[in-house]
Amino acid sequence: MNFDFDKIIDRSNTNSWKWEKYPKEVLPFWIADMDFESPIQIKDALKKSIDSGVYGYNQTFPELVDVFIERLKHRHKLKVESEAIVLLPGMVPALYATANMFKGGIVTNTPVYRPFIESSLQASSNSKFIPFIEKNNRWEMDFDKMESIIDPDDKVFMLCNPHNPNGRVFTKKELLKLGEICKKHDLIICSDEIHCDLILDNTKEHISIASLNTDLENRTITLLAPSKTFNIAGLGCTFAVIPNKELRDQFKKTIYGIIPHPSGLSMEAALAAYKFGETWRLSLIDYLKNNHDYLQAEINSINGLSMKNCEATYLAWINFEDLNRSDFVMELEKHGVGVQDAKIFGGENYFRFNFGTQKSRINEGIKRIKSALMF
Repeated sequence: MNFDFDKIIDRSNTNSWKWEKYPKEVLPFWIADMDFESPIQIKDALKKSIDSGVYGYNQTFPELVDVFIERLKHRHKLKVESEAIVLLPGMVPALYATANMFKGGIVTNTPVYRPFIESSLQASSNSKFIPFIEKNNRWEMDFDKMESIIDPDDKVFMLCNPHNPNGRVFTKKELLKLGEICKKHDLIICSDEIHCDLILDNTKEHISIASLNTDLENRTITLLAPSKTFNIAGLGCTFAVIPNKELRDQFKKTIYGIIPHPSGLSMEAALAAYKFGETWRLSLIDYLKNNHDYLQAEINSINGLSMKNCEATYLAWINFEDLNRSDFVMELEKHGVGVQDAKIFGGENYFRFNFGTQKSRINEGIKRIKSALMF
């Protein structure tokens, strides 16, 4: 089956957060929202539900839980009962809930997805942000630094794997080392794995840290969702996998009365994505990989810019340090390119560029970047 990812989708006048942020002359490459039509089966499932004409409260779909548990077993090597699954209407609420469960310090690596930082700061003034280190031409966790600054007040390590924004897919060795540190300091692990189905480098394998041993399974809250992969982020349906009953009960208590249950439409979309979306997903990976390689070659040909290999996600992490232009992101916006500055991720001298869009738009974005550098 062929999918036309080159087809231009006009998202103007749709109240799109991505496309309404900037004036119409600016191409948006900022938020993690793709410009592709989702699999047709998702549209059909939503239409069938809408055509019923009744939009009341929905209980959790048993079939959705069954499909998800099978997915966990085969793709994540996690075998759990249905009781271990808690559904939420989004990833960000799950991050905030986990950060606030223990009223202690949060540990994470930066730069990182903005809600990691904001939820950590909300939960504790003692939270610790440990910068990644550049090694072997990739970003790695600084385990020595981590060991040196964790204190008894710290309660949670927040892991983003695959990582947003640096695109890393962490190895088994790295995850085991992280697990040893978390066990030593008795830290709960919150593992955001929302980009796990978007592995671009076929030499890499996504590994859920909870799958590595019993201790890690019992101290980990694994967060998964079909939203980024199947471009249904506006239909929030997130799965928290919490095999440890005590931890799960505490999580449920934290979210009770604050975070609502996912809507029926969001569960319909999630079920259709997981049941019928695999052929579409594989074609998407091929298209994203082509976009990645094209963008990387172009960026690395521009003096003052550089881009490392992105192992997963559709989010490039581009270095502009050599330009010595601290306001370069604002300059790009003036030249019609909307990207996210590293500062909101706890970094500097980088910007994040979403290449989950049509190649023609990426090509135009590159032209505008080159134009900005002429001034």
